[in-house]
Amino acid sequence: MPALITLDGLSYSTPDGRCLFEDLTLSFGAERTGLVGRNGVGKSTLLRLLLGELPPTAGAFSVRGRLGVLRQALIPPAGATVAALMGVDTALSRLRRLDAGEGTEDDVAEADWTLETRLEQALADVDLAGLDLERPAASLSGGQVTRASLAGLLAAEPDLLILDEPTNNLDAAARDLVAEVLGRWRGGAIVVSHDRTLLRQMDRIVELSSLGAQVFGGDYDLYVRRKAEAEAAAARELADAEKQVARVAREVQVAAERKQRKDAAGKRARSKNDAPKILLDARQQRAETSGARALHVADRLRAEASEALADADAKVERVRRLAFDLPPSGLAAGKMVAEVDDVAFGWPGGLPVLKGVSLKIVGPERVAVSGPNGSGKTTLIRLIAGDLTPTTGRITRGAKAAFLDQQTALLGDDATLVAAFRRLNPRASENAARAALARFLFRNTAAEKPVAALSGGERLRAALAAVLLGDEPPQLLILDEPSNHLDLDSIGAVEAALAGYDGALLVVSHDRDFLAAIGIEREISLPIKGGKGTPA
Repeated sequence: MPALITLDGLSYSTPDGRCLFEDLTLSFGAERTGLVGRNGVGKSTLLRLLLGELPPTAGAFSVRGRLGVLRQALIPPAGATVAALMGVDTALSRLRRLDAGEGTEDDVAEADWTLETRLEQALADVDLAGLDLERPAASLSGGQVTRASLAGLLAAEPDLLILDEPTNNLDAAARDLVAEVLGRWRGGAIVVSHDRTLLRQMDRIVELSSLGAQVFGGDYDLYVRRKAEAEAAAARELADAEKQVARVAREVQVAAERKQRKDAAGKRARSKNDAPKILLDARQQRAETSGARALHVADRLRAEASEALADADAKVERVRRLAFDLPPSGLAAGKMVAEVDDVAFGWPGGLPVLKGVSLKIVGPERVAVSGPNGSGKTTLIRLIAGDLTPTTGRITRGAKAAFLDQQTALLGDDATLVAAFRRLNPRASENAARAALARFLFRNTAAEKPVAALSGGERLRAALAAVLLGDEPPQLLILDEPSNHLDLDSIGAVEAALAGYDGALLVVSHDRDFLAAIGIEREISLPIKGGKGTPA
């Protein structure tokens, strides 16, 4: 089947001249493609180029067929209905006029007679069957907005879907549902995502990096294996090329020294005048010719080795990764860390958010709090952290805790990174603060960046550095959706950091891969709207 989108030498640089990518040449057809890469590498920018929202710096691209787009930040327009959010309000109004006998000839010509049937099926596919399309879109939750928008795209039956982080802000059930929908989709799709469950539904993965665009056939798990193999092969090729450069240098040096000894012997023989001059001149000429030839060969060998080294080096992406030991938290195996006894919570004048919740964390347990959006997960961990006071019931805290919310608010926004670290750890010297931040990849001038300028992944790394390498490491670390809005490399960095933490963990996350990677041992499941929590 012909390609739906073709890129030919596509390049883009930001207005300040920073090159995001250059000379991209690839195509997208009727397959599901996961587009991955570190935050800031240009994934969303590439989508905007394909949608005609930005002009390329160089190169060209072509689009065949109809595109359906689901954007990352979905905010319904003021006064919009669900039908308008789904992009079907005009078409539905036309059908209603025709049903009422008030349609025009244009209505008849443009009517989409199967739309309502397709909408019904699409809404069922995203678990929104029976949704009132005249309902204000603003009354939907963030997850419902995403799912309704996706249903609108499915009903429109485009040739190719473009989805930008479609599972952000969705609970685990909704994430699984979107993955199932993509698994059944038989058209083309370009999906920007760090959701590994969703990426397992892809037919291929395209990775954007400083090396350009690399295509890996197969789903996410196959991509991980093949990328690791490619990185290992590139590292071996670079090591071999470096050895070859050193070997050529040694051989050239040995040959040069041998020639010097031979030339010296020739000069001594000439100085003795014990051979005819014509013979000595012939020997000198041969020596000079041989020397020129050897020099030419040496230059060629050096050039070939250097070129091979440059080629090998160009295949290796320079990525810094977290790998270190953390200081011990000192948490004893039998120590009571936190206990929640029949706790309820509700905002004044509102319905209960939680009721009858009980749990206990003992020693370095790793516990996840799960449940659908709206079930009170964040409320519960804020109660345990001491940010909120229960309406009824009792919470006992037996260990020092640190709470990192989704915004990592403890860092503040009004100082540099090193200043924020020292504010949170008053006993830390400037050098100690910089050393701690360097272990979390904030080296040299990176430690002087304003906190307000950090990306989501950088903020979380910085917050982890401040609490785990501070004056007194916490014995309980509480995290709220730590992998939200992080790219795959950043998620891996956070997983590596938490793997080295020996205290207790209490985590809210819908990312099953993340929970498995950090060694979650127990799950507390909260039903929606204040039912009793159930350990699982």
